[in-house]
Amino acid sequence: MYSVWTDKSALPHFKSLNQDKKTDVLIIGGGMAGLLCAYMLNQRGIDYILAEAKSICGGITKNTTAKITSQHGFIYDKLINCFGMEKAGMYLRANQNALEQYRLLCGGIDCDFENKDAYVYSLRNAPGGKNKAEKEAAALQKLGFEAEFADKLPLPFDIAGAVRFKNQAQFNPLKFASGISKDLNIFENTEVKELSKHTAITDGGKITAEKIIVATHFPFINKHGSYFLKMYQHRSYVIALENAQNVDGMYVDQAQCGMSFRNYEDMLLIGGGDHRTGKNGGNWNELRGFASRHYPEATEKYSWATQDCMTLDGVPYIGQYSKSTPDFFVATGFNKWGMTSSMAAAVILADLVSDKPNEFTPVFSPSRSMLKPQLFINAFEAVINLLSISKKRCPHLGCALKWNEVERSWDCPCHGSRFDQDGELIDNPATGDLKGKE
Repeated sequence: MYSVWTDKSALPHFKSLNQDKKTDVLIIGGGMAGLLCAYMLNQRGIDYILAEAKSICGGITKNTTAKITSQHGFIYDKLINCFGMEKAGMYLRANQNALEQYRLLCGGIDCDFENKDAYVYSLRNAPGGKNKAEKEAAALQKLGFEAEFADKLPLPFDIAGAVRFKNQAQFNPLKFASGISKDLNIFENTEVKELSKHTAITDGGKITAEKIIVATHFPFINKHGSYFLKMYQHRSYVIALENAQNVDGMYVDQAQCGMSFRNYEDMLLIGGGDHRTGKNGGNWNELRGFASRHYPEATEKYSWATQDCMTLDGVPYIGQYSKSTPDFFVATGFNKWGMTSSMAAAVILADLVSDKPNEFTPVFSPSRSMLKPQLFINAFEAVINLLSISKKRCPHLGCALKWNEVERSWDCPCHGSRFDQDGELIDNPATGDLKGKE
């Protein structure tokens, strides 16, 4: 099972590191966030190296639904209540700026970029559905953003209400990645095995850098930042249908386990079936059941799954890795909005490693308060799984692994590491295969 982007795109390849190197900035991770950081530094003439353990965009980036939008669920009413108007406005401007940066870059890249309106909806039977949509529209009005309330959508079910963001976008992320990466200083198959203050050790040599950006989806350095407490991972599933419907926009349910819709070429992409990694959920069966009921003449062309890092408060962690690591930086916790957040992260981090202030830094600070209800849920899940009896244990922090029958993988309910049935690593934060793998 592979995504439509993988089938419709060809990425360039890069050599592996084979000698010691010295640079101003080392970027670890070659997904969209890492590539955009490299691109921004390259544009500024800053010396950098990007080290990717396998191949660029070989992880989460290839499995996104590739929406570019500043509309991230019903988040703005929540942000105003939690952080105040100023930081809520920062979050909105940072993501709108990211959208415009994509729009500018995509003008010169063949990546199927399309301007589309985006909608977040609440189902008719969802608790407080219409009220939530109305409150979100009111919050955006307070922030001076033009958003519209809607009570009907071109989808095969009734809604209580929706909020519309005009002139957002969608694209093919791998075609875009191919376009921006060709001339970048990238080393593939160059896994960072050890990391100290200014030195990264790989099998091909050591890289010495003044500053280091960790863009590895889930950060792998455990002794700083407490990311293993501040995040958990969430799986979601996608099917691409031919002969279904042109919905002419991007749509997502405000509920975490709801469904999303967008078109690509002549296909309808339906996302959903979500669950916390290591737990049970609807997976592809839920999506296929929906498709058979509402699009009985459709044919499934592609199916794939992805994984998202979910933060305590719904806002990514972008900035200094921790208070005690002034030369380490991080981009993680993009929730379900990895494309827009990747660009926002690249803009912010390019400034920070250049010792320039960035107006959006305060709202994304990784050192902001951890005292959120999700923290205690994360800690509880970790304790339960650490105490569980299991022969298969995650090498990250020792949690008991759960067998995922649908995807034929061993999944960690604590922090989201995944391994194939033979014990080979699929998803981090673990950095190696299972001991005694077959």
